[in-house]
Amino acid sequence: MISRIVLSMVVLGVAMAAGAVNLTDKQRAEVEARIKPFGEVCLQGDTTCGGPAAAAEDAVARSGEDVYNAACLACHASGAAGAPVVGDVEAWADRIAKGMDVLYDAGVNGIAGTGMIAKGGCMDCSDDEVIAAVDYMVENSR
Repeated sequence: MISRIVLSMVVLGVAMAAGAVNLTDKQRAEVEARIKPFGEVCLQGDTTCGGPAAAAEDAVARSGEDVYNAACLACHASGAAGAPVVGDVEAWADRIAKGMDVLYDAGVNGIAGTGMIAKGGCMDCSDDEVIAAVDYMVENSR
């Protein structure tokens, strides 16, 4: 009895699967429309996308102050994770003495073993914007 039920279910499943293969063009288009992706990702230089990819250099660069307020302020205003507070001349003195290239590298690439992550977590910031933010913090901490 159970084997007849199982066999009937298998036959029914095979019949339904076979029927799904024989879709009309209209039915197939309707299915494709229902499962169509919500959007697509286009990378710069990818010519297979629907339109030209946005070039990063076409965007207007944010000022150092804007980047600081958007990404750096959280740690550099409170001293979180050992970050030197902007305006604390003593906390910045040794760092500034190492040179701006060292500070720029720390801003762009982070400092291993500390709370300073690459770009301060601002992954949509360009390197130049991060450098401008470093300049802003140094100028306000001398």
